[in-house]
Amino acid sequence: MTSSAPANTVHESLVDELGRAIVDGVHAPGSRMLTVEIAVRRGVSRSAAREAVRVLESFGLVWVRRKSGVEVRPRSDWNVYAPEVIAWRLAGPGRAEQLRELSQLRSVVEPLAAQLAAANATPEQKVDLVSLVVQMGEEDHEADRDRYLTADIRFHRLLLEASGNGMLAALGGTVEAVLRGRTAHDLMPHVADSDAVQWHRDVAFAVASGAGDVAAAAMRNIVSEADQAMQRAAE
Repeated sequence: MTSSAPANTVHESLVDELGRAIVDGVHAPGSRMLTVEIAVRRGVSRSAAREAVRVLESFGLVWVRRKSGVEVRPRSDWNVYAPEVIAWRLAGPGRAEQLRELSQLRSVVEPLAAQLAAANATPEQKVDLVSLVVQMGEEDHEADRDRYLTADIRFHRLLLEASGNGMLAALGGTVEAVLRGRTAHDLMPHVADSDAVQWHRDVAFAVASGAGDVAAAAMRNIVSEADQAMQRAAE
């Protein structure tokens, strides 16, 4: 019997279930499963199972082997930048390691993006960055709620785009996954750290005035504070 739930819901639920299981080590590298078995065990159609497997294959989590089914790939093959993979790692036993890796990545990428944005941001992007930090200031008493999170995500994604470097801009989804994960897993304080809010303002105004070194320094402070706060909350 197949599920009567909408196809897209079934598909997303199956991708999430299988992806989490692989990332958490329930299905070890080298283990195999058949698409028909996935369909039967989860009570979904074979087409839904095949589509879910294709998505997992695009993340580097599995191989589809002719006549031998679906094989789980080693972690070294995963697309660790995929927001879905990041979300699964943050939700599982590997959270501490994922937070450490993401913080290290951000400490390199975002200060560079801030420095480049000071030289390359358009007038419109400068205005939007300042507008977003104003919004964050208005919502900082409820920093673990959607309004603050939305403004924070838009700020960081816009900063990466304003760098003028397409490869940095492409990491927007990765940084967004970090920010969403911080809120989703109760690693974000209800009241935002006042220094962090001020450093966001410093970045925005430094970019607007073309002060690249100031923007980079403020962004390093933001990333460092976020890392320390998440580690404390995780402990």
